[in-house]
Amino acid sequence: MSGVALVYTLFGSAGSAERVARLLVEERLAACANMLPSCTSIYEWKGAVQRAAEVPILFKTTLDRRDALMARLAELHEYEVPAILALPVESAHSPFARWVAEQTVDSSIENGSVTD
Repeated sequence: MSGVALVYTLFGSAGSAERVARLLVEERLAACANMLPSCTSIYEWKGAVQRAAEVPILFKTTLDRRDALMARLAELHEYEVPAILALPVESAHSPFARWVAEQTVDSSIENGSVTD
């Protein structure tokens, strides 16, 4: 196991996607967020087939931070029921996996500011 996790979601606009991506990187829940080109999604919602342009994002994080990232993403997301999916990573280039781990260290723990 690599220790790296990918979390995938979609947003309704590039502005929303970038705002949330930046915040999750600043909060050190994700080492990186890749905003992908817009895609067309077709899905059923509330009894009707919908067609929408959406912006996919892949977040890179650690297995240890994955659940916290997913929870925070759900809090920040504009959708009522966002697709937030954790994708398995079987293997990762070791230097990259180390970088992801370094970027997602909880700064409150690192700085000794966590209180009991």
